[in-house]
Amino acid sequence: MGKDIKKVVLAYSGGLDTSVILKWLVETYQCEVVAFSADIGQGEELEPVRGKAEASGACAVYIDDLREEFVKDYVFPAFRANAIYEGQYLLGTSLARPLISKRQMEIAKLEGADAVSHGATGKGNDQVRFELSYLAIDPTIKIIAPWREWDLNSRTKLMAYAEKHGIPVPTTQAKPYSSDRNLLHISFEGGVLEDPWAPPEEDMFVMSVSPQQAPDQPEEVLIQFEQGNPVAVNGEKLSPANLLAKLNELGGKHGVGRMDIVENRFVGMKSRGVYETPGGTILRIAHMNMETLTMDREVAHLRDSLIPKYAELVYNGFWFSPEMKLLQTTIDATQENVCGEVLLELYKGNCRVLGRRSDKSLYRMDFATFEEDEVYRQKDAEGFIRLNSLRLRIQSMLNK
Repeated sequence: MGKDIKKVVLAYSGGLDTSVILKWLVETYQCEVVAFSADIGQGEELEPVRGKAEASGACAVYIDDLREEFVKDYVFPAFRANAIYEGQYLLGTSLARPLISKRQMEIAKLEGADAVSHGATGKGNDQVRFELSYLAIDPTIKIIAPWREWDLNSRTKLMAYAEKHGIPVPTTQAKPYSSDRNLLHISFEGGVLEDPWAPPEEDMFVMSVSPQQAPDQPEEVLIQFEQGNPVAVNGEKLSPANLLAKLNELGGKHGVGRMDIVENRFVGMKSRGVYETPGGTILRIAHMNMETLTMDREVAHLRDSLIPKYAELVYNGFWFSPEMKLLQTTIDATQENVCGEVLLELYKGNCRVLGRRSDKSLYRMDFATFEEDEVYRQKDAEGFIRLNSLRLRIQSMLNK
């Protein structure tokens, strides 16, 4: 089976699945396995992963800090687009996969590997996201997806395999759901959450307090934008990763950003997911309000019509596609004047805008005022309305 595979780079987390996969690859393909772990803000210490990977048979281990690149080159572009999938999901997992895949492919080239592997199951979206990204970067790469090949299709079988091969895995009781965390969000799905009627338990949440337990006093937060990107919080200039971490802290403290969704997976089934995206929720509201002041109406409406397609491409794994490049270029062209400040209030799960201001503002009080003005001739509206009603009047006459 493994005669043509000499070295594999595995996207490795150190959990039960990828620990077993690492050993299974060595045993099944008789090949070298390089373990790669990406720090994209999981909030966990990754250095112990090195020892675990080596103990499971890895010939080399890469642990890379990709937090700044993740936020700057993946999260911020999507938020410049106000991307949201099916009106609710802020794409936290979807945005991380192309970055992990890109670095994995770079390591494969450095190591002279002829294959890559991942721990995504054959039912989910991640297998598609990983593999479309791999193939967009190198169409000749071989891909090994153990969940589509092996018969270790239960936790009991995985644990038995791990015990048989002396693989160090957590001995704690399994969580009744699976989770995935990065700097943008944490997701929960499967297990007890598979019943869409069953509410999530409060002790499940990691990044936020419940709105009921949030402070009784609201908190204001000021976000500064330059060309569609947030650059400062409360007057403090921050790097992309540190800025998102700061907004996560503020939003989580006030119970902002929880979402319980039934979404449509790319492979065809519906799936229930619970998400915490505190910083991203604040950021999207702030960015949309910055645009209301600084973006031309027709440009805004045209860009808004592209959001469902943009989000679908991200969700379905087409980050490295030509159509994605076209959309991102178009969206970024709309952001040149999206500069200024937005003031928000966080209070018990809510995030509301208090004010916005910009040197690039298209808002003119002398035009918009309900008081007497000298710049807008109200009588002009009569001709405007008669011309716009012409086809309606003709249709009405025809009907009669």
